[in-house]
Amino acid sequence: QLQLAESGGGLVQSGGSLRLSCAASGVTLADAYAVGWFRQAPGKEREAVSCITARGGSTWNANSVKGRFTISRDNAKNTVYLQMNSMEPEDTGVYYCAADREWVGCYESESRYDVWGQGTQVTVSS
Repeated sequence: QLQLAESGGGLVQSGGSLRLSCAASGVTLADAYAVGWFRQAPGKEREAVSCITARGGSTWNANSVKGRFTISRDNAKNTVYLQMNSMEPEDTGVYYCAADREWVGCYESESRYDVWGQGTQVTVSS
């Protein structure tokens, strides 16, 4: 059974960087799982941030993070990363990774994702 665990969250100043990790266990992600990163700010709905296809050939990023965040995956380590640079206070929230049993593409709709991690808190101070 696939399980996901996020790590790497914390407190960072505006303009700083963090790298989140999403480690998978129980299943090899590269076999057939696209992975997405989502975030939920206090008082707001959860939103999609980035996603990456099963083999890592394609990615998608929300307009709000384009040019600042980069999603990548190391299939040998069964791990997906989210490198966050030039962070802004608006990036504050709980960040979740999730897996979609999808071989070809990756999608921003969270309803497609059926396995979720527990989340990691990211706080950006101004």
